[in-house]
Amino acid sequence: MDLQSQEAILRLAKANDPQSLVVLLGAPDPEAAEIAAETVITGDPAYAGALAGAQLGLDVYHVLDDEVKAEVPDNIWEDQIGLMADVLDADALAAAVRSMRQ
Repeated sequence: MDLQSQEAILRLAKANDPQSLVVLLGAPDPEAAEIAAETVITGDPAYAGALAGAQLGLDVYHVLDDEVKAEVPDNIWEDQIGLMADVLDADALAAAVRSMRQ
């Protein structure tokens, strides 16, 4: 997760009730998804960004998770996410993020 994204997430978490926020990730591989999920839950593991040591405990999902897909209208899913769902391993990505939530 880049430094600008970390700063934006920290700013939003400070300005809002963290319990009301959900982070959607679009990382293309399970390892990147897991690290990004860890970053918004327990803090930046590299201690390089704004979330270093910041345990925000935010809810985080991968955009290809079935729970997310169920909330997105079919036409928007196909227009915005469909191709990504066709070429990536959705189950592995969702499992990587889910493992960090548990």
